[in-house]
Amino acid sequence: MKKKDFVTMLIGTISGFFFAIGMCMALLPEWHARTPGIVFGVMGMVGSLVAFLIRRKMEGKPLWTWNTRIVLISLFGLLGATIFGIGMVMSMVWNMIIFGIIIGFVGIVMLVTLFPMIKGFEE
Repeated sequence: MKKKDFVTMLIGTISGFFFAIGMCMALLPEWHARTPGIVFGVMGMVGSLVAFLIRRKMEGKPLWTWNTRIVLISLFGLLGATIFGIGMVMSMVWNMIIFGIIIGFVGIVMLVTLFPMIKGFEE
């Protein structure tokens, strides 16, 4: 395993844990830990950003390059993740289960279409 892969895996795992436990703390009212949950969730998101930046630096690439394609693909991914999340939340409400599953499926399809948008098709 290369050093950059190990560092990315380690930081990504730790930040993913912080994000997941933070979301559980913030969204489960039984835990009564909304404010610490938000703090943990933000720590997880910042950790993911740091992992991304460290990975770019270790690969010798510039930390960030802006162009219209990257911005539009990022917005499409954000929209797809939001639609997926809305669908999952709606599927937890009893009278909206079917509609929530359909919206969640649309979000999943949007996220899967990111692969050919980013990598393209090979012949």
